[in-house]
Amino acid sequence: MKQKIILLSFLVLSLAACRKDNKIDGPSIAEIYSNFKLLDPFKASKDSVDFKTSETVFFSASFNKIVTWEISIEGQTSKAKKIISGQSRIIALNNALWNGSTTNFPMFKAEKCIATLKIADVADSFMVNVNVKNPKVNDGFIIADFETGLKTSWTKFFQSGANMDCKVKTDNLAPEGGSYLNMAGTVNWDYLIGLVDFPASAYNSAVTFPLNTNPDAVYFNCLIYGTSSANPSLVLFQFKEDENSDGTFSASNEDEYDYQITVDWEGWKLISIKYSDIVTLVNGNPATPKGNGLHNPNKLSKISMLHLANPNNGFASTKLDYLMFSNNKPLEP
Repeated sequence: MKQKIILLSFLVLSLAACRKDNKIDGPSIAEIYSNFKLLDPFKASKDSVDFKTSETVFFSASFNKIVTWEISIEGQTSKAKKIISGQSRIIALNNALWNGSTTNFPMFKAEKCIATLKIADVADSFMVNVNVKNPKVNDGFIIADFETGLKTSWTKFFQSGANMDCKVKTDNLAPEGGSYLNMAGTVNWDYLIGLVDFPASAYNSAVTFPLNTNPDAVYFNCLIYGTSSANPSLVLFQFKEDENSDGTFSASNEDEYDYQITVDWEGWKLISIKYSDIVTLVNGNPATPKGNGLHNPNKLSKISMLHLANPNNGFASTKLDYLMFSNNKPLEP
């Protein structure tokens, strides 16, 4: 008798489990094939936002069924774009918040923006205006934004090759602010097109940059523009640490970490890397550091940027802007 009761209980539990497992999740067939309806209109939580003071704005709408949607926010002056997308019945704070960041460069300015909502397989689109009083301010230490040109406190060297165009330009192509560093030319006898050294002394009286002691909390960021995937340029950043704090970097017994980037894309791209992930390179290959082998961002005394091209090709072209360190996470422009 006892065994029959146990067996009966087991069967009841099994049936209950089967009913739970066979429960249909997601929309019904009727909902899938129903015509799209906008239940609540597309709108912004505010018509004007000051991102400089950490204000945010979110968008909202609701539908009669789950849809795939995309909100494209475009600055009417800068032509900057922010894309927010999802799949849901409701658009709200939890899935459509905008903090002033950018998806497609340039970055936003103080300007009128138009947010456009598009629904997959729906012909109609919906629009709302948002006025940006002040753009988002990015926290971190800015190494170079080139807004005042090439500073005299930086060391510069540009080759005298053919069609050299290594200078700061100010035009609508700038991804941040109004200026950027253009690096282009043909050098068929050397890898180097040009270089810029950014010493810590150019920013303050200290011999090192004011960075966190924790290499996992420091991120290096840069905006780089590529012009050709067929003939890529190389950008090499060298991070030189003054481990004994004597005011100079010694290549023979102090650490240098290197980050080499093959610029094989077209347009502006954000490059971010955690300081602790940067390795020492010799001729492009990983090598052993010459110093204590520890990443010490607080002992960083100089950053060198080298623009390189294979002399077999000769020509290289790259643009750079907004070199900066951010804290605890990569830059969100």
